[in-house]
Amino acid sequence: MTHHLDEPGAPLLFTSGAPGLVVTDVDSTLITQEVIEELAEVAGTRERVAEITSRAMNGELDFAESLRERVATLRGVPDSVFGDVLASITPTEGARELIDAVHAAGGHFGVVSGGFEEVVAPLAASLGIDFYAANRLEVEDGVLTGRVLGRIVTSQVKVECLREWASSLGVPMARTVAIGDGANDIPMMNEAGVGIAFCAKPAVRERVSVQLNVPDLSLAITPLGLSRA
Repeated sequence: MTHHLDEPGAPLLFTSGAPGLVVTDVDSTLITQEVIEELAEVAGTRERVAEITSRAMNGELDFAESLRERVATLRGVPDSVFGDVLASITPTEGARELIDAVHAAGGHFGVVSGGFEEVVAPLAASLGIDFYAANRLEVEDGVLTGRVLGRIVTSQVKVECLREWASSLGVPMARTVAIGDGANDIPMMNEAGVGIAFCAKPAVRERVSVQLNVPDLSLAITPLGLSRA
């Protein structure tokens, strides 16, 4: 049975208490943009990158491969682009309210991103987010090389982060929430006590029964047993 959190009478997802940890995807979930597409705008490759992103988020492409392919198009872009993109980022409606509600109930908030630490880290700091994981772009002589550094935040890494953060807080998995929009968020949403597909791709909605199809994260506050801060 599918539960739509944006409909009147949406069910309570926690019958007692509130979640101890909420983890969300970043691009098209916590924020309205896809950061790699904003970077690609500067490189003049936005259309190509957007097409690859769409196919990856719908589960048609291997995420790590698709990320490397997209990042390769950014070669030669000056690293000043990070500040420009960060300034243009728009948090999704209700994002700040959800974060504040989780904190008001004594919980913690984390984000896992297939995007980039150079943007995600300052974004997390500005929103008061407790944990983050994201990819890193290689920069040499002030320009992007078109390569990713270190581990790529795949669907499995997102699951590992959820588990690790919950364990570090002493929060049982049953008291965790994962929210995302893409195919690479499905394992994390299935691993959490409650998984919420947020304005998700069709392939994701088919596999996640709790859905929020209106772009307002604050609509998840009451069903999660939280109160507006």
